[in-house]
Amino acid sequence: MSAAVAAQSAYTPGEQPQGGGWIKLNTNENPYPPSPLVVAAIQRELGGDGASLRLYPSPKSAPLRLAAARFHGTNVENVIVGNGSDDVLNLLARTFSDASRPVGMLDPSYSLYPVLSGLCAASVRRVPVSIEGDFDADAVAGCAANIFFLTNPNAPLGTAFSREKIESVLARFDGLLVVDEAYAPFANADTTGLLSEYPNLVITRTFSKAYALAGMRVGYALASAEVIAALDRVRDSYNLDRLAQVAGAAALEDTAYYERTIATIKATREATAAALQGRGWRVLPSQANFLMVSPPSERSISSAPAAAALFQFLKENKVLTRHFPQNPLTAPFLRVSIGNDAEMAVFLDIADKWVAAGGAAQLASVS
Repeated sequence: MSAAVAAQSAYTPGEQPQGGGWIKLNTNENPYPPSPLVVAAIQRELGGDGASLRLYPSPKSAPLRLAAARFHGTNVENVIVGNGSDDVLNLLARTFSDASRPVGMLDPSYSLYPVLSGLCAASVRRVPVSIEGDFDADAVAGCAANIFFLTNPNAPLGTAFSREKIESVLARFDGLLVVDEAYAPFANADTTGLLSEYPNLVITRTFSKAYALAGMRVGYALASAEVIAALDRVRDSYNLDRLAQVAGAAALEDTAYYERTIATIKATREATAAALQGRGWRVLPSQANFLMVSPPSERSISSAPAAAALFQFLKENKVLTRHFPQNPLTAPFLRVSIGNDAEMAVFLDIADKWVAAGGAAQLASVS
């Protein structure tokens, strides 16, 4: 085992329970099925006997690259496809970081970034994000990292950074700025319009959230032709299977279906936020498909122990959420994925039972 691997802890994904009866609000999956065009495309690719599966897929995922290029109004040379956006993030870390080239990230942010950095023996420069969802652009620009990962909207907070804020970093940062837009379809804006102006910008996207294809593992990145060519040198051949390629391309075709689905999720997000705020909960502003929420306290102070207790109570009632106790900013909160209206009603009902059973009093006693 290499020293880098021996020193690195593995990424911990959200729990995937076995058996039925669970409400999964822990991994930001889409509560609705993918477009019917996706299902039809997979069925066509399989045919009657699945014989196409005996053949290797397009080595560079050419049809999906073309679909993504058309969707974003760019060229195929500016697109790379991966086995989920995590695969693309891995390519970026392997290509642009090592023991002499540090990696930067916001803190808190996606916990996969330091794992990928560690496997490349790269040190990590962290720039804090405030609970209000802001960060010091000067600190990012001056962190001396070769590559900086910036999730927008932020995960796990859900807050979005303005295009002007991103541009202020791009204009002064000497390295590669990777804007991870996993949740951008749920936000009010994105940064794709900056690609032609800034060759040091990379945008990563996933089909796991807005496009309801978490089970297919499809992601891609948009960047300059030079960056894409470098990533292609590192990318595994045949890194995306035949079914995933056609599923992703079909998803990008059905904009009307996904616009409706995304609008529904956003409406449920706002309704859930309003319901919790009406109950005295603290809810961070979100432009993603999840909410960061903290139960009410008699002292108006959020409590990490109470958040942990609520997480466990929900789990005992077969509702899964996420708790991030390692960071003091996120410890008093639970991250709740937005499910369908029925699932959110169950979540609210069980949360109400926890409060009624003394949860709020417990929160006050440990704050």
